[in-house]
Amino acid sequence: MKIDEKQIGEIVKSVLANVQGQSSITESARTYQGVFETMSEALAAVEKAYKEFRSYTVEQREKMIAKIRKFTLAEAEEMAKLGVSETGMGRVSDKIIKHQLVANKTPGTEDLSPSVMTGDNGLTLVEMAPYGVIGSITPSTNPSETVICNSIGMIAGGNAVVFNPHPNACKTANYAIDLVNRAILEAGGPENLVVSVSHPTMESSNEMMKSPIVKMLVATGGPGVVRALLSSGKKAIGAGAGNPPVIVDETANIKKAAKDIVAGASFDNNLPCIAEKECFAVDSIASELIAGMQEAGAYLIKGKQIDDLVKLALVEKDGKYSINKDWVGKDAGKFLEKLGIQSDARLIICETNALHPFVQVEMMMPILAVVRVNDIDDAIEKAVAAEHGNRHSAHIHSKNVDNLTKFARAVETTIFVKNAPSYAGIGAGGEGYTTFTIAGPTGEGLTAAHSFTRQRRCVMVDGLHIV
Repeated sequence: MKIDEKQIGEIVKSVLANVQGQSSITESARTYQGVFETMSEALAAVEKAYKEFRSYTVEQREKMIAKIRKFTLAEAEEMAKLGVSETGMGRVSDKIIKHQLVANKTPGTEDLSPSVMTGDNGLTLVEMAPYGVIGSITPSTNPSETVICNSIGMIAGGNAVVFNPHPNACKTANYAIDLVNRAILEAGGPENLVVSVSHPTMESSNEMMKSPIVKMLVATGGPGVVRALLSSGKKAIGAGAGNPPVIVDETANIKKAAKDIVAGASFDNNLPCIAEKECFAVDSIASELIAGMQEAGAYLIKGKQIDDLVKLALVEKDGKYSINKDWVGKDAGKFLEKLGIQSDARLIICETNALHPFVQVEMMMPILAVVRVNDIDDAIEKAVAAEHGNRHSAHIHSKNVDNLTKFARAVETTIFVKNAPSYAGIGAGGEGYTTFTIAGPTGEGLTAAHSFTRQRRCVMVDGLHIV
């Protein structure tokens, strides 16, 4: 049958309309390995993969993890660009660093340490065993970083993983899930060891949490999702919110403190939950600190500019403030442009009192309030109040050991960084490993492979004790 040009044109229009009507998420489901249309399909696939994975050795796990690290380093820039493009949050250059950090400093199987007890009655061996299939909820702020970090740790522990990513970052998260699966397959591992859904919803999350296949739950996000996990009746790890304060006293290296605070508070536009969110500076050095921050790349606003920024960055309802989600993770220059200021500054700073909303609300934006305080005791009192008992992260710049100790005891945070940018607390420029799942509410702290295992004890009586 011959088709004329008009008919061809109608067919093309029909095809284009059909393609345009499909979401990019559906497209990703067809092309991304481990990504399924429904949670039921994902659960069935990951259960099958876990049964196969149980026969793999620790050495084989480590080979898979090595491939994941290699693939992550090779595709860090692509994931960084995808994350910024999809969510509109953060900086590509900083997200590249975050992916490199995850690839290089997330612990693998070396984090699993068995213990042995011997005596007159024989030998007892305690080993770190997998939970099985772990359900993981990931945020929009670090979508691919959290997927890769959790995957490495959970696979190292011998587990399989089903993810329910944040809906606003599912394309980026599912790219990372595809990457992990490609790496596993290249290393000789099973397919679908890590899975997700193409269109994550509250319903898919609930199905995942309630499924008997899932033996453990891990959530990286706000207080709401953490509460849901803790009421699930399953073993749960919750990485909640924070509002980290930073203190600068009169003994600090002020120039270095200023530079470090600007670096930490502006990193990825202040999206990390560990970042400096408000600053308490002893009055005698506050002006010098603010000048140092300006030299380090911060832009100081005053008076009406502060009020205008509040209206832009925050939402007020019944006298209570919350962040304007449309502005989370945006560049400082975009905020300044709205204020009629042209600047390439990485961070906006302003002086406020301790009760100002820029102090009391967790600002996931490159905005930092500086509060003048009388002395270290005044600083600690105000900083602890601003942290709101999250016990997440806190920072201080001081050469006085007594002041360092006093603040650490008062604030009781999971991460406490002294004389460095906040990101040193997760191994970037500081010692120790990295993670993007920091479990303050449930107490695991910086999670790693050991966090995703359970202890199993094997006892032999009157044997193998040779002393």
